[in-house]
Amino acid sequence: MKAVSVVIPAYNAAATIATTLASLGSEAEVIGEILLVDDASTDNTADVARQAAAQLSLPLRVLPAECRDAGGARNVALAQALHPWVYLIDADDLHLQGGLRALLRQAENQPKAGMIVGAYRRRVNGQDRQIKVPNGYQAACLANASAYVKGDIRSVAVGSVLASRQLIGDTRFPVGLAYDEDTLFWARLMSKASLAMIPQPVMVYEVSPARSDDRFAINPVRRFLEWRRELRTLTDCGIPVSALKTREGLVALKIARVHYARGDLDVAARFLAVAAAAPKRRSEAWRCLRYRLKLAVRRRLSAPRVELQGVL
Repeated sequence: MKAVSVVIPAYNAAATIATTLASLGSEAEVIGEILLVDDASTDNTADVARQAAAQLSLPLRVLPAECRDAGGARNVALAQALHPWVYLIDADDLHLQGGLRALLRQAENQPKAGMIVGAYRRRVNGQDRQIKVPNGYQAACLANASAYVKGDIRSVAVGSVLASRQLIGDTRFPVGLAYDEDTLFWARLMSKASLAMIPQPVMVYEVSPARSDDRFAINPVRRFLEWRRELRTLTDCGIPVSALKTREGLVALKIARVHYARGDLDVAARFLAVAAAAPKRRSEAWRCLRYRLKLAVRRRLSAPRVELQGVL
């Protein structure tokens, strides 16, 4: 049964897209379509994808777009998806053999579930790290959405979730954000979904720490305010403000960590203040305190050098 619409946003992905498509080859019997959104690529992403799909007998459809935004590109495909289930994966990640069929089997076992969450393998700079197993995905809908936003349950990766097209409906990814747009999308789905999980890894999530950190380093204040404005819209699906403030603190702490590591101590201090003021678990409270102490020490050690430079 061709039950799944696969959505892949792609920008200059000629070097990786064939491998990503090859990783889906074993699932051809359940894939009804692969919607590749070629988002203003300047390389031959589309041609490489078409050639790979033809060799694998995969039903690829290339959708040209000018979104210049991963969330916007996914939205283009979501508006055209035809099959009962939607599976999203990025153009540099890998699907693991049998993952889609395992997700579909769990959907059959729990027919009320509109969102099936699988485990995933995390690969950092090409090196395999730990397997991330989902937890807490069997509780009531809104409880799950709030817990997800607060970081109380394991984050999902794009590529580890199967969602029903009916559940998605007109829900779309926020656009124009530098980070965390997928968290906001999943939270909206969780607020109205019955959820299920499987412990089996279904994909490999490729992580580049440097690229991830760069998102937090460029125009940090403007990007944070834009993201926070979008985050606060989650109140319209019943997620309490207290949970959203906890998320703000988590993201502010990430931004502070990046700027501390790169030596921008003033920006690090500003975001540490935001994180310190947010509701948080004990572990995050300790991390805030630890970074504030480290920040104070670095400032004290650097002060004499600054004074000496002024004299010279």
